[in-house]
Amino acid sequence: MSIITSIASVTMLAQTARTAVPYVLASQGGVWSERSGVVNVALEGMMLAGGLASVAVAHDHGPALGIVAALAVGAALGALHAIITEWGRIDAIVSGVAINIVALGGTRVVMRALYQSSSNSPSMTGFEAYGGGIVGRVVFDPLFAAALGAVVATAVALRVTRFGLRVRACGEGPRAARAAGIAVVRTRVIAVAIGGALAALGGAALAYDEHQFQSGMSGGRGFIALAAVVLSGWRAGRAAALCVVFAALDALQVVLQGHARALQDMVQMLPFIAALLALALLSRNRGHAGAPPAGLGTNATE
Repeated sequence: MSIITSIASVTMLAQTARTAVPYVLASQGGVWSERSGVVNVALEGMMLAGGLASVAVAHDHGPALGIVAALAVGAALGALHAIITEWGRIDAIVSGVAINIVALGGTRVVMRALYQSSSNSPSMTGFEAYGGGIVGRVVFDPLFAAALGAVVATAVALRVTRFGLRVRACGEGPRAARAAGIAVVRTRVIAVAIGGALAALGGAALAYDEHQFQSGMSGGRGFIALAAVVLSGWRAGRAAALCVVFAALDALQVVLQGHARALQDMVQMLPFIAALLALALLSRNRGHAGAPPAGLGTNATE
């Protein structure tokens, strides 16, 4: 099969959809956090923590409870990040980097304690999707549906619900929001907890797809999802669309298996190169994607 045929195949389409799920879920988590005014570079660590939590629980109690565990761990990390930055007045970048470092090292420690290995967990069974061939196995995957639902729910909630409007108010002008009677810190904590839960769900989707947890398996997806959030102008639908583009670049390395090894190695770098180039272009033309929330990075307690 030629390279062109491989790229234009149904396999490429299915692989892109499957690969996009963790990116999309993490990006929606980033939207919730940053629209509330809290910078969140900890998406990577939240994905790792959620992935390990889901696998650890799913081994003994099934994949559904594994998802619940991932959501709980992600929400806890998100709330912790918001509390540290809002009440503790610690810089959000410092807090996010610390969470990433702790998650990277902590998952290895927990794996060694549970499985006597710091590199990977034993194999496990995730959700089984049947029917429709290779595309059907992706489309009927509950986590694929969860990613689609997260995009719709995020977009609708932030636009029309009372809580969504409060989140946006806290991100645009925390002082004005406080003057209007909104509990800014509490709203931000809840929003970032929601974001953490979604990012952790992305980590669970990645682990379930691989049928195990591997050390550092997020592989920079959290940072690429955050780049998608910034490039999208902090809009849920646009962020998801950009994640699909990054996922397509990521999927190329799987589709091109069997072709030249040097080509596969180059393709592995494409999502990161594309994200860096897009961010560089955005920095030259800030008005193209849209302005960030006016209160992004502003401490609500000041």
